[in-house]
Amino acid sequence: MNPLLQGKTALITGASQGFGLAVARAYAGAGANLVLCARDARALEQARAEVAAHGNGGQQVIARTADVSNEHDVAALLDTALAAFPTLDILVNNAGIYGPKGCIEDVDWQEWVKAIEINLFGSVLMCRAVLPHFKARRRGKIIQLSGGGATTPLPRISAYAASKAAVVRFIETLAEEVREYGIDVNAIAPGALNTRLLDEVLAAGPERVGQAFYERALQQQADGGADPARGAALAVFLASARSDGITGKLLSAVWDPWEQLPTHRADLDASDIYTLRRIVPKDRGKNWDEN
Repeated sequence: MNPLLQGKTALITGASQGFGLAVARAYAGAGANLVLCARDARALEQARAEVAAHGNGGQQVIARTADVSNEHDVAALLDTALAAFPTLDILVNNAGIYGPKGCIEDVDWQEWVKAIEINLFGSVLMCRAVLPHFKARRRGKIIQLSGGGATTPLPRISAYAASKAAVVRFIETLAEEVREYGIDVNAIAPGALNTRLLDEVLAAGPERVGQAFYERALQQQADGGADPARGAALAVFLASARSDGITGKLLSAVWDPWEQLPTHRADLDASDIYTLRRIVPKDRGKNWDEN
């Protein structure tokens, strides 16, 4: 049993399957009380029971269905969390969808908008809901799920790519907005996971997602993908006191030495390391501005 989150309460969205469920298991193992949400009531209850079994018996795991893109659902979810627990310490914004697949002029516009609503607006709504509580206590942890779309173009999956890039810049901005309140806000990239999103790509086929992306998906399926436990461990780290003061960063669970970051706090605070930024010619060894 890992006690890093003992006595803490975390709210995890999109917790009924995939990476959200992996984070919920890890948090239960670290001693946290949990509020789980998802849109599918049956899958959510199954996840709640499974996660509760990962705990030490001394914490509570509750669940409530919610659509994070719906303001009323989000408000009701927070009411449930604060009625069940005296405090809320951690928000994990994991809920997300790929959205429509295909060329932008061909995809269903309402499906494209819905992906933005869930991935971006849903994350912002959840942050808006928890921030008054976090600010009043002058502490809190917000952990946002990123993805490949935040740093790499994803042709034919444009709603996902646009929303993930937007939400990471929102997280970087929010981190500065709430820094004085002792609230840490970070995003994590868990790696290429073999979840329902991969299944969707394979089901869509090369005609809709493109031959190159489809072939990469097939290879990922064959290789087994990234280990979700690694990303879940990063989520535990960012929710714990060990990461206090680390904020406004996008961290890769697979590639970044995140366990060592507490020893690099001064460098992190004074730099744009682990942030989105514009690449200029000098970054690639080009001196185009010299005569």
